[in-house]
Amino acid sequence: MTHRLFAVLLALAAVTLGTANAQAANTLKCATLAPKSSPWGKVFRTWAKAIEKKTKGDVKMSWHWNGTAGAEGTVVGKMRSGQLSCAAVTAVGLSAIHKPFLALQMPGAFENWGQLDRARAKVRGELASAVEAQGFFLGGFGDVGIGRVMSRGFAVRKPADLKGKKPAVIDGDTIAPNVYAAIDPSIRPVSSPVTGFLPKLNSGEINVLNTPSLAAEQLQWASKVDHINSGATYFGIGALVLSKKDLDGMSADSRAVVVKTSQLAAKALTKRIRAADEQAFGRLKKKMKVVDLTAAEKAEWKKVFKKACKRTKGAIPGGMLSKVGAC
Repeated sequence: MTHRLFAVLLALAAVTLGTANAQAANTLKCATLAPKSSPWGKVFRTWAKAIEKKTKGDVKMSWHWNGTAGAEGTVVGKMRSGQLSCAAVTAVGLSAIHKPFLALQMPGAFENWGQLDRARAKVRGELASAVEAQGFFLGGFGDVGIGRVMSRGFAVRKPADLKGKKPAVIDGDTIAPNVYAAIDPSIRPVSSPVTGFLPKLNSGEINVLNTPSLAAEQLQWASKVDHINSGATYFGIGALVLSKKDLDGMSADSRAVVVKTSQLAAKALTKRIRAADEQAFGRLKKKMKVVDLTAAEKAEWKKVFKKACKRTKGAIPGGMLSKVGAC
């Protein structure tokens, strides 16, 4: 009788453990720098609801907002170790998986979203395969916005205007330091995780940003600067990435739902964020002094971007800068 009872208990324990592991495997823990109430956050919350509904509760998704899971390089590391299942990352996070993603965000490479779209479509297969080889799945691209120079207390018209100033760069960004070095080696950009920008703006350690308008609004940077350049410097990209291991651990039906809804979420991000960024730019123009560059000033910036692109070629493998037509 005792042996039979013990056998039953072992069987029950095995069932319980199996259920717990299945539940854990089907709970996607995700991370983003975006606030919960932001346009990005709204898409991610809708995505989570769609997944839970379409899988009948087999897969659930929870989000760490506002960079609380760490900088994007840290988030990618947590995905590799199994602590996180998915993330919405910018080019910096994507480069922690596969460096060549950065080429799509080279300043001066594109003049409009259409040009970026065509270049990205050309290399998408190559990038997706590289991501998969690293143990990730590329759910789809979702853009961040158009980069514009913003500053506090002064206008930035010519590249030389940045001498003696304190421009911000994101930790892990390969391109921005080369841009500033191409202007003048004396410029010392301030490197920081995105979550460190606000305190550094408050303390005066940073007084120049090159960022999309929507990001500046949502991350509370906009109130710390008073000049904004009307011209675009770069077109900020991002993407939804998931752990391939976690995806493959799902049932075929649930996996299909997560993959399909990730693609739909990415398309929604592309459409909504571009529009929201343009609206944010319109709001910031009413609050700040707008800096419109002359043709001669634009030509100076183009020279800098071309020089910076050549400096960056060795740091971005696979000839990706040439493939996307940056330089």
